[in-house]
Amino acid sequence: MKSSLLAIRAVLVPFIFLVFFGIVLWKLPPLAVAQSAVLDDLKHDTPGQLIKSGQSVHVDVDLALVNVTVTDPYDRLVIGLEPDNFRIFENSVEQEIQYFSSEDVPISIGVIFDLSGSMANKVGKAREAALEFFKTANPQDEFFLVSFNDRAELMSAFTNSVEDLQSRILSAPARGRTALLDAIYLGLGEMRTARNGKRALLIMSDGGDNNSRYTEKDIKRMVREAGTQLYSVGIFDAFEFRSRTPEELSGPSLLSEVTELTGGRTFSVENINELPDIAAKIGAELRNQYILGYRPSNKSHDARWRKIKVKLRTPKGLPPLSVYAKTGYYAPSL
Repeated sequence: MKSSLLAIRAVLVPFIFLVFFGIVLWKLPPLAVAQSAVLDDLKHDTPGQLIKSGQSVHVDVDLALVNVTVTDPYDRLVIGLEPDNFRIFENSVEQEIQYFSSEDVPISIGVIFDLSGSMANKVGKAREAALEFFKTANPQDEFFLVSFNDRAELMSAFTNSVEDLQSRILSAPARGRTALLDAIYLGLGEMRTARNGKRALLIMSDGGDNNSRYTEKDIKRMVREAGTQLYSVGIFDAFEFRSRTPEELSGPSLLSEVTELTGGRTFSVENINELPDIAAKIGAELRNQYILGYRPSNKSHDARWRKIKVKLRTPKGLPPLSVYAKTGYYAPSL
């Protein structure tokens, strides 16, 4: 009798172990191994995790995520690239790409809308552009709305109701001075309550600032720390027709400098009839980005600024491509 029990036990124990091991494997996220077609000094011996649409990614704080946009010479989006088409450098040291996604994921978006007096003859088309941008929304997206003139105001906290945002934009008049930098500050502060990992601000303004408490230096520092992409639609008069105030003349460069830090872009518009198409284009760009993730080889938690550079291994047969990504980030502190 005892020998029979031992025999049964010998069969059941390995069987239970195999069932348990199979369950563990079933629960693990799918892995995609990227093998580079180009020989280089960096070893790609860690399989890259492919992030599926709608999948939450829970990783440690040492993982750096970089949103990347790729365009062709006609400024058209380039999709379908693979992990091995990208190289990423931190402070000139190449890093191993361990996470990669090219799928649309939910986004938390803040719209920063200029209602200052200088927008009076442009605000109608700007509203149309905002409505076109909202049409690119997905059900899992969330939005908030900040308007600004003499001061910045949160018109709507995060909501999934695009209709509510549309009604608020349509009812607001354009008047007063321009507190653009305060509006960006308010928007970045509101973004701290976002539910989604991917975050962006869309600024719709004719540029310039003449009524903010915060300075350009303050905002650039905050933008570097925020982990939020900034895009802007710069609604500029032709240069010869712009007012000669220093603020309005510097408006285009201010928007460009702030957005480029984050890997976003400024789209300059002189013909206001182009506004709706430009807004729709930005919406499409946000949904067709690549997300690259790596664990920095520099493990120091020194709170220092680290420069990021993304380069492409362009597939054969394609023309030279342009890449847009944030310029760096601050390392964690102790």
